[in-house]
Amino acid sequence: MKRIVWTDPAKSDIRSLSKPVAMQVFSVLHRFAQSGVGDVKALRGGDELRLRIGAYRLFFVCPDADTIEIRRVRHRGEAYR
Repeated sequence: MKRIVWTDPAKSDIRSLSKPVAMQVFSVLHRFAQSGVGDVKALRGGDELRLRIGAYRLFFVCPDADTIEIRRVRHRGEAYR
C-alpha cells in the first residue's frame, strides 16, 4: 500500500466536508492506494492527477512510486477554476 501525505490545503478541504462525504473520500482513496483502482486522469500542464469521487475531485501527485501527495479535495463545480 502506498503512503498518503496530505498538504495543509487538502486537510482544510477535507475538514470542511460533511462526515459521509469525507468517509466516501477516505474509502475511495484507500482503495486506490491499495490496489490502484479508481477513476484517475492526468491533468494537462503538469504532473498532477485527479481522482474522481462522486461529485468531488481529489487532486494529487506521486513524487515517487510509494507515495501519494494529496493537494486538494474540491467539489466538481469549483475544482477547475
